[in-house]
Amino acid sequence: MDISQLMTAEIAGILGGNHIYTSYRDQWQYLYESYIGGEEYRNAGHLTKYQLETDGEYNQRLETTPLENHCKSVIQVYTSFLFRDQPYRELGTLENTAGIEDFLRDADHDGRNINQFMKECSTWSSVFGHAWVMVVKPDVGAVSVADELEAGVRPYLTLLTPLVVVDWNWSRQPSGKYMLDYFKYIEDVNGNLRTVKEWTPEFITTYTVDVESEVVEEKIVEPNGLGWIPAVCAYNTRSTVRGVGISDIADIADAQKMIYNSTSEVVESIKLDTHPSLVATPETNVGTGAGALIHIPDNLDPGLKPYALEFSGASVDSIYKSIEHTTNAIDKMANTGAVRATESRTLSGVAMETEFQLLNARLSEKADNMELAEEQIWKIYAYYGNTEWTGEIKYPGSFNIRDTANEINQLRTAKETATDKRVTKEIDRKLMEWMGIEDVDLDDFVPHVMQNSITGELVIAETEQQHLALAALGYTHTNE
Repeated sequence: MDISQLMTAEIAGILGGNHIYTSYRDQWQYLYESYIGGEEYRNAGHLTKYQLETDGEYNQRLETTPLENHCKSVIQVYTSFLFRDQPYRELGTLENTAGIEDFLRDADHDGRNINQFMKECSTWSSVFGHAWVMVVKPDVGAVSVADELEAGVRPYLTLLTPLVVVDWNWSRQPSGKYMLDYFKYIEDVNGNLRTVKEWTPEFITTYTVDVESEVVEEKIVEPNGLGWIPAVCAYNTRSTVRGVGISDIADIADAQKMIYNSTSEVVESIKLDTHPSLVATPETNVGTGAGALIHIPDNLDPGLKPYALEFSGASVDSIYKSIEHTTNAIDKMANTGAVRATESRTLSGVAMETEFQLLNARLSEKADNMELAEEQIWKIYAYYGNTEWTGEIKYPGSFNIRDTANEINQLRTAKETATDKRVTKEIDRKLMEWMGIEDVDLDDFVPHVMQNSITGELVIAETEQQHLALAALGYTHTNE
């Protein structure tokens, strides 16, 4: 084997992934394209190509077919509810440590605070099923905390998607705990150059590879002072494979692809219906546009007269019904039918409440997984500071998903039928809570004048008891 073949094998080994990565990579790429949409989705060619269709005709269909991005819509619903209220953080021993405020304000050295970073982590874990977070602290040879602060050195976070984490391995310890003992990811892509990081408990190796010339431009080996790998796998939902999660949009992406192809059929059906094909002999002079003339030779065989080719494909209405059915199926899979609805739907109160509960349960599970991932991040951060994590992270456990308009209508109906003043008072209290009015005591009694309906006598009711007693005697409330 010559030198070039050896180098090619070395490059393949540096950039290549394990068998799990190889098995899932195409699926992860598909989920990424389904979430991103736009040019990424169009260039991936998810439209089914017709038989005998030329490349030009296919590209034209790609350009004229819009994408209804349900994958992004569903994940945005999840993320907006999950981070509607900020997580509660009790930092414990890290509360007043040096650099902690800077870390909370800029967690990744890229301007994102800890909430923004975890929100993006949640988004990508929803897309792929999991995401990786590296908690890294550069080694600049500082001998004290003051030297580190002066050099701007502190732990920071790096978010990695499964598409760039190409190899990893766990080993089981004698205690039964699994430890990550190998981790490799593509850190940067700059033109033809790829920067690859390879972590082991003993060493950190950085490769800079030119993929065009297939040459290792640089190789840097540093000792791993931690003795373990500071990587956290943030799961959306765990699968049976360690290091691989379950995506929120695995099935939704297929339904979205079906809608995408159905939309293309709608466009083509409208074109064929409004612009029918004309069958004519080569000698026929065919005009174009509305009211165009067709000139045929005088000696043309009557059986060869031009005629329009009538379109008899599926009607546009039937295609739209199929799209509507698929959209409803997406909402059922995602438990977002009542949240994403753009028009009134005929759902009973019980059905809507059940759907809200299912969505609440799904969000609670996602919050628990994000909470676990962040706790692991803080444990690594504390280790860099030679201390132990004693804090607490709490993500919202209930998301109070309610159909407010339906509740208000129910309260209005109840108030119209109520006869007991205590019931109407409680309804008013609920209405004021909905309106955000606080610190109002409905029990405050306002003195008023009451009049005897027979004698016309006027009496001032000073208390609620006096009001009730006078009302029993036939007195009524006046506007005086």
